[in-house]
Amino acid sequence: GKEVVIANAIIAILTIGGQQLFSFFTFSCPCHVGQNLIYGLAFLGAPALILLVVGYALNNQTWRLVTGKRSPLEEETTPNQLLQCKLICLVLCSITGRALVAPVTWLAVTLINGSYYVCAMSEYVSVHYYGANPNVTASERRRILAAFPCSQLVPPELARARDEVILLLRYQSQVAGWLLIAVVVITVFLSYCLASCFSPLSFLHFRYWSSYVHNEQELFDEATDQHSKLYAMQHVRKFFGFVPGSENVKEIRIPSLREWQAISGLAFLKRVDEEHYDYSLLHDWALKESVNGKYLKTDEDP
Repeated sequence: GKEVVIANAIIAILTIGGQQLFSFFTFSCPCHVGQNLIYGLAFLGAPALILLVVGYALNNQTWRLVTGKRSPLEEETTPNQLLQCKLICLVLCSITGRALVAPVTWLAVTLINGSYYVCAMSEYVSVHYYGANPNVTASERRRILAAFPCSQLVPPELARARDEVILLLRYQSQVAGWLLIAVVVITVFLSYCLASCFSPLSFLHFRYWSSYVHNEQELFDEATDQHSKLYAMQHVRKFFGFVPGSENVKEIRIPSLREWQAISGLAFLKRVDEEHYDYSLLHDWALKESVNGKYLKTDEDP
C-alpha cells in the first residue's frame, strides 16, 4: 500500500543520509596490509547487519509472530499445523522484505560511493603499474597497494599508478552497487507479481480487504485504549474513592499503609485461572479486597 511505500522511502532516505554522515565523520582507511580488508568489510557489513536486526525489531509483525508461542493455549488454537506453517513462512517473508530496505540501501549506497570497497580491496588488485620499481616482492607489492587509499603515503612516482588502481576499484564497486539495486528491484517486482497471481482475491476485492484490515486495526487500537482506560478506572476509583477527572468529588478514600504496600513493588502478569490474568498489583488488590477503609469528605477540614 501507499503507507508501506512511503515508510520504505523514508527509511531509505534516512539510511542514505546516515551513511553519508557516517562516512564523513568516522571512516578513515588504515592503509596497512591486513587491516584494510577487515576495516572496509566492517564498515560495509556491520552497519547493514545492525540495520537488519533493527528492521526486524521495529516491525510489529515480528512480535505478533513470536509472542506467546510457548503458551499451552497456542497448541489448542492451531489445529491445522500445515496451514499455520505456510502462514508463518508468508509473514516471515513479508517481515524480511521490510527489514531488508535499510541494509540493502546501505550496501548499495556504500558500493556506489566506493570508498569502503577501495579500502578493503586495494592490496588485492591484480595489476602491475610499478614503472619506477617493477621488480618488487609480493609482500612489498601488497604493502604499496595497501597504501594507495591514502594519497599522502604514496610516492610521487606511483601517483599515476595509484589513480588507475583507485579508478579500477571504484568501477568494480559501482558496478556491484548498481547490480545489487537491479537484482533487488527485479526480485521485488517478481515477488509482487507471483503474490498477485496466486492471490485468491480479485484486484478490487484485494483492495477492499486491505482497507478492511487497516480500518479494523485502527478501530481495535481505539477500543483497546478506551476499554483498558475504563477497566483501570474502576480499580483506581476503588483505591482512591473517586473517578479521575470528576468535577464534583464529594469524598476521597485514604488508603492504609498495608494497602500502599500491597500495590507497591515489582509485578508481572499473575494468572488467576485458565482464562484470566491480573495485570498489575493494583488490579490484584482491587479484585481481592472489599470496599472499606477511611474516607474523607472534601468539603470538611481534615
